[in-house]
Amino acid sequence: MSYIFFLLCSYKIKRLCLTNFIGIGNMEAPPKVRLVRGPHRCEGRVEVERNGQWGTVCDDDWDLNDVAVVCRELNCGAAKKTPSGTLYKPAAPTKQKVLIQSVSCSGMEDTLTECEQDEEVFDCLHEEDAGAQCENPDNDVPFTPENVRLVDGPGHCQGRVEVLHQGQWSSVCKAGWNLRASKVACRQLGCGRALLTHRGCNKMAQGKGPIWMSQMSCSGQEATLRDCPFKPLENNCTHSEDAWMECEDPFELKLVGGDSPCSGRLEVLHKGTWGSVCDDGWGEKEDQVVCKQLGCGMSLFASFKARKSYGPGAGRIWLDDVVCSGEEQSLESCRHRLWGYHDCTHKEDVAVICSVL
Repeated sequence: MSYIFFLLCSYKIKRLCLTNFIGIGNMEAPPKVRLVRGPHRCEGRVEVERNGQWGTVCDDDWDLNDVAVVCRELNCGAAKKTPSGTLYKPAAPTKQKVLIQSVSCSGMEDTLTECEQDEEVFDCLHEEDAGAQCENPDNDVPFTPENVRLVDGPGHCQGRVEVLHQGQWSSVCKAGWNLRASKVACRQLGCGRALLTHRGCNKMAQGKGPIWMSQMSCSGQEATLRDCPFKPLENNCTHSEDAWMECEDPFELKLVGGDSPCSGRLEVLHKGTWGSVCDDGWGEKEDQVVCKQLGCGMSLFASFKARKSYGPGAGRIWLDDVVCSGEEQSLESCRHRLWGYHDCTHKEDVAVICSVL
């Protein structure tokens, strides 16, 4: 049967028929085309996949019929424009190949591979990369952020906010970002508390790619940004309005000087340096949080004499006026002064004694 089907094809449309025949057994194959560096998944520079390699398309003979097929293959809306692929920054890297040129679609094909095209590319550079703009069917449903990162800062806990969707990182407009979203991002990144948000980037730290036009509505308690509600942002932002945020460094603590990791003088890590905690206002609830975070048993809330047996610390006193409810999973969730601000001496260093599980 397959041989008869193949013979029915003329030489001119042999490749079209063979492609359709192969597709009969592979109806769920992923698209072999994508649009990159645009403001949404339905606009950008055209890239096609050949033998596991993604490359660009030369704009020779590229027209709205070709764009219509790309839009259909990607489940986007109607074809709108045939922009130059050079409009979408950053441009394609020089090492990336131009894989096809002279594409000729009728506009009725389901995939770009069904169209006549020349895979022997000649005399076509990235300055001639093709672009496509389709109506965006997701316009009323902002994409879900799959991941978050902070870039162009001094570490992974400070920088310009970027979110990931379908393999593409986008800057975030500060009009759609707030402190509650920063709290979630800091938690997702494994950093400490959110310190700053809504601060614009300086020119050197501004993004160059797409901008995520969504308004976050986090409560601040979510585990990841994916869990936050969001809606389209009405503002038309530019990269001068990219969101920048800072989190505290990852929070670590330990008990030192005791017979086990569950008893001793409390020390916390900040900016790569271990320091002590002042006992102003410290009580049983704060002890409970420390014991819980260390995976120890219950707080024994020992006598003043027992606590002082571990001796004073040396160096930095990092925290003062710590207040916990006792329900927190980590001491970093408790209220306290800013790091390094205190009115204490090492004679007031906190010590904690927990039961050993």
